Amino acid sequence: MVIRRKRPSCSELYLLCFFLGLSLEAWAGKIRYVVPEETEKAFFVGNIAEDLGLQPQEFKERGVRIVSRGRTQLFALNPRSGSLVTADRIDREELCAQRARCLVNFNILVEDKMKLFPVEVEIIDINDNTPQFQLEEVEFKMNEITAPGTRIPLPFGQDPDVGMNSLQSYQLSSNPHFSLDVQQGTDGSQHPEMVLQSPLDREEKAMHHLLLTASDGGSPVRSGTLHIRVRVVDANDNPPAFTQAQYHMSVPENVPLGTQLLMVKATDPDEGANGEVSYSFHNIDHKIAHIFQLNSYTGEISNKEALDYEEHKSYPMEIQAQDGAGLMARAKVLVKVLDINDNAPEVTMTSVTTAVPENSPPGAIIALISVHDQDSEENGDTTCSIAGNIPFKLEKLDENYYHLVTERTLDRELTSRYNITVTAADHGTPALYTETHISLQVTDINDNPPVFPQNSYSTFILENNPRGASFFSAIAYDADSNENALVTYSLVEDTIQGMPLSSYVSINSDTGVLYALRSFDYEQFQDLQLRVIACDSGDPPLSSNVSISLFVLDQNDNAPEILYPVLTTDGSTGVELAPRSAEPGYLVTKVVAVDRDSGQNAWLSYHLLKASEPGLFQVGLHTGEVRTARALLDRDALKQSLVVAVQDHGQPPLSATVTLTVAIADSIPDVLADLGSLEAPRDSQASDLTLYLVVAVAAVSCVFLAFVIVLLALRLRRWHASRLLQAAGGGLLGAPASASQFVGVDGVRAFLQTYSHEVSLTAGSRESHVIFPQPNYADTLLSQESCGKKDFLSAAPQSLLEEKGEETFSQQAPPNTDWRFSQAQRPGTSGSQNGDETGTWPNNQFDTEMLQAMILASASEAADGSSTLGGGAGTMGLSARYGPQFTLQHVPDYRQNVYIPGSNATLTNAAGKRDGKAPAGGNGSKKKSGKKEKK
Repeated sequence: MVIRRKRPSCSELYLLCFFLGLSLEAWAGKIRYVVPEETEKAFFVGNIAEDLGLQPQEFKERGVRIVSRGRTQLFALNPRSGSLVTADRIDREELCAQRARCLVNFNILVEDKMKLFPVEVEIIDINDNTPQFQLEEVEFKMNEITAPGTRIPLPFGQDPDVGMNSLQSYQLSSNPHFSLDVQQGTDGSQHPEMVLQSPLDREEKAMHHLLLTASDGGSPVRSGTLHIRVRVVDANDNPPAFTQAQYHMSVPENVPLGTQLLMVKATDPDEGANGEVSYSFHNIDHKIAHIFQLNSYTGEISNKEALDYEEHKSYPMEIQAQDGAGLMARAKVLVKVLDINDNAPEVTMTSVTTAVPENSPPGAIIALISVHDQDSEENGDTTCSIAGNIPFKLEKLDENYYHLVTERTLDRELTSRYNITVTAADHGTPALYTETHISLQVTDINDNPPVFPQNSYSTFILENNPRGASFFSAIAYDADSNENALVTYSLVEDTIQGMPLSSYVSINSDTGVLYALRSFDYEQFQDLQLRVIACDSGDPPLSSNVSISLFVLDQNDNAPEILYPVLTTDGSTGVELAPRSAEPGYLVTKVVAVDRDSGQNAWLSYHLLKASEPGLFQVGLHTGEVRTARALLDRDALKQSLVVAVQDHGQPPLSATVTLTVAIADSIPDVLADLGSLEAPRDSQASDLTLYLVVAVAAVSCVFLAFVIVLLALRLRRWHASRLLQAAGGGLLGAPASASQFVGVDGVRAFLQTYSHEVSLTAGSRESHVIFPQPNYADTLLSQESCGKKDFLSAAPQSLLEEKGEETFSQQAPPNTDWRFSQAQRPGTSGSQNGDETGTWPNNQFDTEMLQAMILASASEAADGSSTLGGGAGTMGLSARYGPQFTLQHVPDYRQNVYIPGSNATLTNAAGKRDGKAPAGGNGSKKKSGKKEKK
């Protein structure tokens, strides 16, 4: 009969704790606590914060935690109270089985210091288990001739509790034939035996029922019962006998399942059923019964589950042999398990950091490593090591713990990350090992200043550079990372010619690009000495500097300056004397010049640009000496004017000129007398010429302005008339606009051509026609045939307008320079018909002025709308001055230079229209009007 277990009450537990005195022992460096089993979760074990000298709030800050190797966490830390509590219900029997003392060892880790504090908690047994028998009922067969005093071993009762709570006594129910005798074993265990007190008689009673009770010593007492049946059989006088009283067998733990481990043998000399022996386990633990299997006929013992040395090192058992009549014999069997190296070391990173600053001193703790091997002896001895040439080493704390520490100072710039392989190997054969990897990041500190690739730099910039131009990039490199490698640039302040350096040069603080803040002048300074500072953003910041030499390169931006001869305030240079007796090569004077530029830009050469008497003087190319090139002659003018140019060799070259006046005379008084007689008439003539030119320009400008005003008035008038006609009903839409006649006068065009003015004319009519009156002579502007053509303005090809790339206006064609007048047609004063047959346009000043006056008068008549033009049609009023032979056909044709907006044609002469020839350009290939007329 199985008695149900009764759980202790809370009052009993607390009372037990009080008597046990859950006290702390400080022995051998361990913190010791005592706690009863079967307590509820979060049961108070001890004040670990006080024992460690910490405050509860420091647990989280300093990373205080429990480190244990067990699979199940039995205890926990209460961060609020700083106490050690149970993590769950603790069963001592499950944890420690039958060991006298049940001790649980673990460590308290203080993370920030990576320090371990060993803790030992003893689990106190309570009477929570009832003694039990493996079988609830057992039957024995006894021969009726069995002699009194015969002992029959009874099954053991089992109680997982220890001490007084374990099994203490056996009781057998009252029976006249049987009594109970308990034997004490060598290991302190009790072996109950049933003793036959009086002979049995099968005929009197064939079956006897007894009850065996096993009791423990707890409070309250717990007990278990076993029902015993004794069957009385007929006589069997020979019991079975084992060949050995004890059997011993050693097997490796990796033995395959079903392997025959041992065979027991018992013999019985009886015959028949009394001699047949069967085997069975007797008083065996139920766990062992699940691992081993016994053949009841042969006595072979085999394993039906895997053996594990780490769980059980040996398995004791008892084998019972019984014949058919019920006689029995027993033998002891002990199976020892041999350890093999089947467990690799277990490596646990109890605490590890993933980042370490590069300035950590040697011996800085990186990780706390736990190594354990479940095997025994050499198979369980472990060695821990790290591979590779890395600045780390392992320090052994005890047989199971190691510290991974730095061996020397780290340098992130050399190695920023370490992959550390920790290898734990045992001493078995073959050796087993376990590897674990730690990835460690070396964090940067600001230990490297920015570095420039060179100690100094030289760079160049052309003078006259634009403001803001970049001329150099100073880049420094910092071996650090992140903010420690963020470099900013600045200039060391200095003064240049009394001005701060910052007004000349600036630097981009992020990129190090240098910029010129002003345009440099080589003539002011040729070089600048700069010092650039590169500073990182670390704490504290580190910096370095570099010197930069900026050289200003010269450009040809200065023209030569003439030092001699010196120009006076009125611009004259004075007079140089040359005697008439001077031989060729005579040194008259010397032009001295300098150039503020340098190098090739300052190399000067001298040239004679202009001389009033070519060939008389020469200038030294490199010396600037003015010498006579030949002997002076009597016909040479007394006053010679020379223009000397001084040119440098820059790109592009620059030059300066000076005008020299050389007087040819033997003495200064002669020079003054000759020059005084020559200067007076020349000044009078120059003054008169200037006056004439001013009057002529003013007159022509006034006439031109009046002409433009008249044209605009006519244009507005015709536009107003066309608007009135449209308002009247549009009856004149198809008729040519007779009121839009405009007489184009060649003389006026010649006037416009002379002053480079283009006049664009349009009739403003519906069809944009220009209608000219019919002339009385063959030399009029347009013939009757040309006037009758409706599309006269479109006669010129469109390509003439597109040759110059213009969209609207064609370029004014220059006049023909090849036309000539015949003997009878040559212009001149009245009756002046003499001269060369190929005479040109009159070049006499008086004739020219008269011709211009006539042209202006004709222009005024054209503006008034007159078609007679003062001298009859086609004569332009010139016959009165130049004779009847001088008509418009002798004047260059300028009608090709009058462009009509909206049309792609230019006006041309009637002869050209009849001949089908386009008007020629200004290249001198135009036919003469006079020659056409003769043909």
